[in-house]
Amino acid sequence: MKLRTRISALALACGWSLALSHAEEQVFFAFDDHNIAWQHNLKLTLVPATKHPDNPVLRRGPKGSPDHGHAVLYGTVIKEGSRFRMWYLGMHETEILKGQAPGWWRPMCYAESTDGIHWTKPDLGLVEFNGGKNNNICLIEGEVHSMTRVNDFLSILHEPADPDPIRRYKAAYIAHMPYEDIKGGMSRIGVKEKRVGVTICATSADGLRWKVSGDRPANAGGERFEVSGLYRFGDFYYTTGQLISPWSWRPDGSTAGRVMLAYRSPDFKTWSQAKAFAYARPGQLVEPPVTGEQMHMGAGLWNRGNVMVGLHGMWQDAAAKPPKGESWNYGVRVDLGLLMSNDGIHYREPVPGFKIIPRGPEGAWDDIAILQGHAFVNEGDKTMIWYSHWDTGSKLKSMEIGLATLRRDGFGHLSRKQDDNDAHFITSTFTASEISLNVDGITADAPLTVQILNHLDQPMEGYSAQITQNGVHRSIAFPKPLPAGKKIALRVYFPVNSAARLFAIYLNP
Repeated sequence: MKLRTRISALALACGWSLALSHAEEQVFFAFDDHNIAWQHNLKLTLVPATKHPDNPVLRRGPKGSPDHGHAVLYGTVIKEGSRFRMWYLGMHETEILKGQAPGWWRPMCYAESTDGIHWTKPDLGLVEFNGGKNNNICLIEGEVHSMTRVNDFLSILHEPADPDPIRRYKAAYIAHMPYEDIKGGMSRIGVKEKRVGVTICATSADGLRWKVSGDRPANAGGERFEVSGLYRFGDFYYTTGQLISPWSWRPDGSTAGRVMLAYRSPDFKTWSQAKAFAYARPGQLVEPPVTGEQMHMGAGLWNRGNVMVGLHGMWQDAAAKPPKGESWNYGVRVDLGLLMSNDGIHYREPVPGFKIIPRGPEGAWDDIAILQGHAFVNEGDKTMIWYSHWDTGSKLKSMEIGLATLRRDGFGHLSRKQDDNDAHFITSTFTASEISLNVDGITADAPLTVQILNHLDQPMEGYSAQITQNGVHRSIAFPKPLPAGKKIALRVYFPVNSAARLFAIYLNP
């Protein structure tokens, strides 16, 4: 029996919920200053993604369809086998009131693709809409009708090893519920509104037919929370999202704009009332705060096993108040920046303010503000990232879905800083049976030298090798197998004439 099969069988027998791909490989990214903390003469260069020339790759539907008003990737893209699967939010009318969806409902829509570029919207036949079921709306059922009506951000988590088939797909989304529908009650801090944005969790066997978990929101009994993320990291499930004062504040208690918070659950049933302050943009935490700088809607996140990587909305208020008759958010601009976390709770920008995906120039389809999703796939030698446009003027201009790409895991690279000096770094300790590098710029006269060190930074005899070729997954051939079960570290040496750029280290346990 193959190791992968044995692990899967053991997981099911023990009731574990493992994502095998996460168990098989860890990644030390070039921008991970925790795992690559010790550096000599190196600099980090982040790389902006390249937008696809045919953007937007998924457009809104024709009149009468559930996504005629807009198609927005406040959602998720994953790849299963040879099929790309997308869950996104539709809007079935083009006229909206104060920026809200008609009937407080943005349908959970579904699309498929074989290449991530050309998408189809299958007739699922599940939900009655405009007199028929020939549409791509996913079915959500629950005891309380208002809990089944998605209004905002939709996050899908696929756990194929969950021993309960109906829990292999998990979702978290925002619904706007009347207070009287919320069993357990809900805080009404400082507001007189009739509805409140709440966190709803649901599960599914196929990702198309969903059942709401329980009869009340995950945050019932607490405060509002605009959930935007769902993932499992270590022993807990986490939901991340945004809040703004008066429901959130800076650590010293002072007023904050939109910041990212996190809640957790050990079982996807019971969620913490206590929350973690997960991230705020640097300008939000200085004194006085940078005017108008905020973090928008948490982050679109990608679990790489030992590290979380993602995109966050770099919100900037308009320079002046909106003209009379315009939306409150008229003039707001949003770009997408890079985030990472080593513990799944606390996030940071490797280079604060760097735009991994900037909004387009004036006149482009994505020129106003852009939105992140949980939409990352490594395909061949590319990392594919999907994102959306948001018309903050509420005219619904070009609110569709685009694609951007990078070199595989090529968010950034390490290279020599001073031309007249060599360079090296030492990683944190790890255990592995195989090590690979994602690197380019190596030349025949300037190979990289890699050494295995023990936990005291001492070279281990027989564990030195040279890397003479470039590649996104270049395996290192040491003279003998790596020491099983021992904590080791990696030292990578750049000679004085090296033009190498190192993007990531892959560790196979």
